[in-house]
Amino acid sequence: MRESVVTVSELTRRFGARTALASVSLSISRGVVYGLVGANGAGKTTLIKHILGLLRAESGSVRVFGHDPVADPVAVLSRIGYLSEENDLPGWMRVDELIRYSRAFYPAWDDAYAEELRQKFALDAAAKIKTLSKGQRARAGLLIALAYRPELLVLDEPSSGLDPIVRRDILGAVIRTIADEGRTVLFSSHLLDEVEEVADHVTMINAGKIVLSAPLRVIRDSHRVGGRVPSLNEIFVARVGMTTATADSSSLRASE
Repeated sequence: MRESVVTVSELTRRFGARTALASVSLSISRGVVYGLVGANGAGKTTLIKHILGLLRAESGSVRVFGHDPVADPVAVLSRIGYLSEENDLPGWMRVDELIRYSRAFYPAWDDAYAEELRQKFALDAAAKIKTLSKGQRARAGLLIALAYRPELLVLDEPSSGLDPIVRRDILGAVIRTIADEGRTVLFSSHLLDEVEEVADHVTMINAGKIVLSAPLRVIRDSHRVGGRVPSLNEIFVARVGMTTATADSSSLRASE
């Protein structure tokens, strides 16, 4: 069996009367791309915040590299790269200044790799962050998340709102490379077709509960109808009763 990088056991989290996570358990093995899929508001980001140690477990436990990320953040965060949809970067900095600034926080920073990524992502070193397009800012954030070669890369809705070329960069050129090097990727998205392209293991979450979790090939085989293998979107609909887009709208109406 592969070594477990993340282990979540019976994790429950409530915000007032709303249950964001209900007895969630999962295990993420080293060297895999782990897809966490569900509508916006399903609990994906809340789960990720527990893994990053930004939220303390109300009940249950979270271990990352064998450590409690809340009690021992230094042992955990120094080994994690993180990129979210918000991707807040200091707009007044130039790209090269952002790289130099970020380097100071990570002893394992790889200057040569950072420069390779800058060129690969076609980022002008002299350009100010505030002048970059959303896609270019996503590339800059990804560069910072990758340049110290983290053991675990956490991507929380990284390609939401981005053009297909940027998505291809993130999904193809980066995610598979990380996994092939023996490192681990946790990729959270409501865009199931993207997850289906790259994931080894898929966990579907809805209303704070895991409805399905298995290797992608097992999910496909178990939902095969005759000789046809349904898409991950079709499987999600079969399990949840709606698409992620429909579930997004329902979550929005419920919060209004």
